[in-house]
Amino acid sequence: MAADASQRKALRYQQTLLYGEYREHPGGSQRREATRLLTERQLRKHGHHHHHHGHHHRHHGHHGHHSRSHSRHRHHLEQEIGSDGEKPEEIHTSSIKKQRSYSKCRDCVARVQRFLVTKLGEDWIFLVLLGISMALVSWSMDYASAKSLQAYKWLYGELSWNVPLQYLVWVTYPMILIMFASLFCHLVAPQAIGSGIPELKTILRGVVLKEYLTLKAFAAKVVGLTAGLGSGMPVGKEGPFVHIASICAAVLSKVMTFFSGVYQSPYCYTDILTVGCAVGVGCCFGTPLGGVLFSIEVTSTYFAVRNYWRGYFAATFSAFIFRVLSVFNKDAVTITALFRTKFRMDFPFDLQELPAFAIIGISCGFLGAFFVYLNRQVVLFMRKPNALTRFLTRHRLIFPAVVTFVVTTLTFPPGFGQFMAGEVRKRPYDNCYFSASDVLCGVFFIFWMSAVSTTMPIPSGAFMPVFVLGASFGRLVGEIMAALFPHGILFDGILYQIIPGGYAVIGAAALTGAVTHTVSTAVICFELTGQISHILPMMVAVILANMVAQGLQPSLYDSIIQVKKLPYLPELGFGHISQYNIFVEDIMVRKVKFLCSQSTYRELLYLLDSTSLKTIPLVDSKGEMLVFTFLLHLHKIISWYCLKQIKSWEEAEMDKPLELDQIRIDPSPFQLVERTSLHKTHTLFSLLGLSQAYVTSIGKLVGVVALKELQKAIEGSTRSGVRLRPPLASFRDTIRKSSKPSKTSPAPSSPELLE
Repeated sequence: MAADASQRKALRYQQTLLYGEYREHPGGSQRREATRLLTERQLRKHGHHHHHHGHHHRHHGHHGHHSRSHSRHRHHLEQEIGSDGEKPEEIHTSSIKKQRSYSKCRDCVARVQRFLVTKLGEDWIFLVLLGISMALVSWSMDYASAKSLQAYKWLYGELSWNVPLQYLVWVTYPMILIMFASLFCHLVAPQAIGSGIPELKTILRGVVLKEYLTLKAFAAKVVGLTAGLGSGMPVGKEGPFVHIASICAAVLSKVMTFFSGVYQSPYCYTDILTVGCAVGVGCCFGTPLGGVLFSIEVTSTYFAVRNYWRGYFAATFSAFIFRVLSVFNKDAVTITALFRTKFRMDFPFDLQELPAFAIIGISCGFLGAFFVYLNRQVVLFMRKPNALTRFLTRHRLIFPAVVTFVVTTLTFPPGFGQFMAGEVRKRPYDNCYFSASDVLCGVFFIFWMSAVSTTMPIPSGAFMPVFVLGASFGRLVGEIMAALFPHGILFDGILYQIIPGGYAVIGAAALTGAVTHTVSTAVICFELTGQISHILPMMVAVILANMVAQGLQPSLYDSIIQVKKLPYLPELGFGHISQYNIFVEDIMVRKVKFLCSQSTYRELLYLLDSTSLKTIPLVDSKGEMLVFTFLLHLHKIISWYCLKQIKSWEEAEMDKPLELDQIRIDPSPFQLVERTSLHKTHTLFSLLGLSQAYVTSIGKLVGVVALKELQKAIEGSTRSGVRLRPPLASFRDTIRKSSKPSKTSPAPSSPELLE
């Protein structure tokens, strides 16, 4: 009991009402006790050393000249003491105090430096810097494009006395800006052309796309997008701005590695790009809530919840700074919605209008699917190998110039432009009446102009053109409803007028959701208009539009991925039983190039010359998979041996076994077993961002499966040697008995390559 009491006292144990608690961790007292014992041991050792030294001097007396020299030294020391008035002990003590004070200051500075570096490397600093940077970029681009459009309208207005000169300015001004944007992107960074969301969707799946997240792409994207927006052409800002924000996040993360090494992790890199996508949408329209949700729906298959607060924090901060800059520039009186509406709140719609809202959703589903189809057909037509496409490829500025010329000619106000409901395009949410014929004409022309303009080789998105198109279509339905009920709808003895602007908001959300296959467009509309009075009909319309569009066409971004043939993993169909009856052994490549511990440099050279592999499996002589190596280091080894001057010596060296110590080896490659289902394989590839996985059987390498094989299996393709397993177990067992899997072969003798 006494021992327990002393131990509790040593650990600072305190009794509480229900349970006792230790005020100090048990390791603390143990560390103190170990320190005390070590100090006592050092003191005993030091005292023993002094005792031995004094004993030695007593047995060996001093000589006379030693005594004299000692007396002279003492006399000299006394003179110094007499002159300075200080003792040697005082001098030694003062020097020790100075050293201690200097060491304390140095330790204090080091602690402050470590504290600042640690704090500057935290997440919130990175998110604040990202938000400020993107808000400044977004506001600067809007300011420059607005000034360009203002100059465009001023030139057109100043030439009102001469219609031919007006037409010349109306056509030439956008053509110059569009051709400049196309040429600038082609010379600086061709990766900046287009939206950027399909490429980011591919990168977030684990595929490495070179030069897409560099400063050159950032500069080309910003300059080209600003010129495109300033031209007045129907191009959007949202898609390219997501790419811009991701580039900014990637570059800023490299700067932050100076403060914290966690930003160098590949897993952290994916989180950074996810936050960048959210910030891009949030500060583009000043809609942080819908921006985060939209970025998740568009770019991520599986989203890490730990990034949720990061996305909202950065997007909210960026949207706030973006709107504050607009207020400082006197573009707005205060921080309000970008397209603020003033719909009736007490009775925004009647139940009799719900069928009309449902019709808007279904119609927008068909319209969105047709928009995606038309956009893809235009791109495929321009890629056909014929004389026209070869001519346009050699002269890259002709296609954007022709498209701009046709669009501006048709929108020339004294010409066909007077029938396109230009005022509706400017303010489709206003609660006033327009001619239904003008709105219908405007919807038709906006549709095909937006579908064609988004294919030009400039940084451009389709979100805003589709948004305006959906608003115009919803406005058309609203005008029809207002014509059918000119006196309004009777409810409880009161006539309530139809609100055509509400139909425009619902149409914008529905068509944008149908084209992008997202539901968060409804939230974006709430934030853009500042009202949620039509929340129920808007959600109904968006869901119906998604149901129709997803059954007819892929989303616009998936369509671009298919056209560009990016290495992207398609989605598995929901409810198909075949995804559980197909296994990895049915789709894997069985003849795999590999190395073993007995492989020579000649075999390695043959392997590198005949393949374009990023990773190579390394097995032992029995065929059991151990590790796989990286191609970069293998090339370095071969180049070192191939630069020797004597050919005969080279031939002798090439037959020597590999020195595996010089090769970078991953001891834990991702492996699958033969009986892994297609559904589980797809889930693992999507969740972990894998590009390939090795298939083993009891540790033995039997095959490899990559994105290409998995994509063929999902699409149901049986070409290129991809065999799908029959759904019936009897056929499966028969095939397994009749055809045994072939063994893997070393590099020089394997006829089939893994690309």
